[in-house]
Amino acid sequence: MSRFLNENLKGLKEYTPGEQPQDKKYIKLNTNESPYPPSKEVVEAVNENEVKDLRLYCDPECSKLKSALAKLYNVKTENVFLSNGSDDILNFSFLAFGQNGVAFADITYGFYSVFADLYSLEKEIIPLNDDFTLNKQAFMNKNKLTVIANPNAPTGITLSLNEIEKIVESNKQNVVLIDEAYVDFGGESAISLTEKYDNLLCVGTFSKSRSMAGARLGFAIANKEIIADLEKIKYSTNPYNINRLTQVAGLAAVKSNNYFMENCKKIIKTREYTAKTLKELNFEVLDSKSNFLFAKHKSLGGKEFYLSLKEKGVLVRHFETERIKDFVRITIGSFEEMQVFLDKTKEILGE
Repeated sequence: MSRFLNENLKGLKEYTPGEQPQDKKYIKLNTNESPYPPSKEVVEAVNENEVKDLRLYCDPECSKLKSALAKLYNVKTENVFLSNGSDDILNFSFLAFGQNGVAFADITYGFYSVFADLYSLEKEIIPLNDDFTLNKQAFMNKNKLTVIANPNAPTGITLSLNEIEKIVESNKQNVVLIDEAYVDFGGESAISLTEKYDNLLCVGTFSKSRSMAGARLGFAIANKEIIADLEKIKYSTNPYNINRLTQVAGLAAVKSNNYFMENCKKIIKTREYTAKTLKELNFEVLDSKSNFLFAKHKSLGGKEFYLSLKEKGVLVRHFETERIKDFVRITIGSFEEMQVFLDKTKEILGE
């Protein structure tokens, strides 16, 4: 780093994305991408005429996309916020609502800790239970921004809507942010509660269930005052942060939502098959409601398993964190990709 960097940032431990190696062709089961392409409507929407219009600025209000999302989720347009991926919205939220500190789990999405450190926020890191479920009582009555991934990452474990509501109800003086990046794979969205609670902020993404990780599109649904707060930050940083092509692709994705929800059903079915097979191979597999599995073998270390799979052309995600170092996170690909993964796993166990 240079001698010019702000002293407060020199100790910042940045987020590490899942690896994207280019040395050979891999079956990529490490970054929770969809195995299915976007709908034909999305492909057709990103056409020659739209490309020609790249000379023009995009609509900073994302009016058409915002209206379509409002209709899909049965809210008003004033309750919808759009930005450059859900990470952007998380970033804005920590800046906007974290003045009293922030509470989140010890095993969860790694960006929460990064954003807290970026803005020098006091962190309350709450350990998950021994079975990796959320310690719900410990998230009650927090006088600070409270952040919960539901389903959680990397465990895939989910809270019920009733459990979420109890946490939101007990934290009325501060924002409760529910990160719903994976909710379409079997979780229960809290969006219906945003009309009842003015402190609830639900954050979603087009990256997972809608096959648009490369487009960078996220959304949030909340009380109109919270949305206005997020808009204030967006318009104070980059009003044009969702480009024209992403906007038209996102609109087409919302209009063809049934296609994506059918893909989610396929992924769920493949997930259940993969989990069952791994258990038969003596893996411990957590109860995931996401598009990935979190698993460990009784006699094979997580890093060893990850490296052995990589050598055989299959990428999964391994974390060095002490509590989960024996686990790997396995994205659910197509049925054919998961069969290759399982075959390579059997080879490794037999070697």
